[in-house]
Amino acid sequence: MTGSDVTISRDEAICIIAMTRPAKKNALTREMYDMMRAALEESGKDAAIGAVLITGSGGVFTAGNDIHDFLAWRGDPAASAGLRFIKGLAAFEKPLVAAVDGLAIGIGTTMLLHCDLVYASPSATLKIPFVDLGLTPEGGASVLLPRRCGVARASELLLLGAAISAERAESFGLVNAILPAQELQGHALDKAKTLATKPPAALAASRRMLRGEPDELLAAMDAEGREFAKRLAMPEARAALLAFTEKKRQG
Repeated sequence: MTGSDVTISRDEAICIIAMTRPAKKNALTREMYDMMRAALEESGKDAAIGAVLITGSGGVFTAGNDIHDFLAWRGDPAASAGLRFIKGLAAFEKPLVAAVDGLAIGIGTTMLLHCDLVYASPSATLKIPFVDLGLTPEGGASVLLPRRCGVARASELLLLGAAISAERAESFGLVNAILPAQELQGHALDKAKTLATKPPAALAASRRMLRGEPDELLAAMDAEGREFAKRLAMPEARAALLAFTEKKRQG
């Protein structure tokens, strides 16, 4: 199934969600978020699906949220398509695997924190540039990053907005392994299939113990969403986002 620059396919017991907007570096629109969230919901209900693989296309995972969507955003932060998608990842009860080739910017990195296994190509680059855009962390990053890699490294990513290579991401505990680009998706798919063969009740219980209390995380995500929406409406963020779009237009 293809639509809204997202391709949903199936390989045996695996649902594959691919971001397929390579002309825009797979930048995510509201329609793309909605389609990916719907695929998660359907996979959660389908007993024949044992795991989900998230990937990009064209040598890019995703450049993050479409900036024009940022600039056009108005309304309740709880209604944000991006927040609803990332909360869907947090609440998903089956294994999530990611294959990251090239850029994983903003929510492209945040969504990896909700995946059980993450594999990357040597060209993978992770970056969370929200502060540079006058914004704040989203999608549980303020909670999950310090838990995953410590406060010092989380500060490097969230406050400095530093881009890190696949090798550093692996050393931070954000990536399980680095594979040649031509082997990346096949390897990630094989791992997803391995997870799908496990006893499902034991697997689900083990995931719950590893991931901790979901209500705490979801509450943090709501708080992040409120702050993010507040910042997005402020002149600081509007100026930074407009400067970013102008730089992209000229460059």
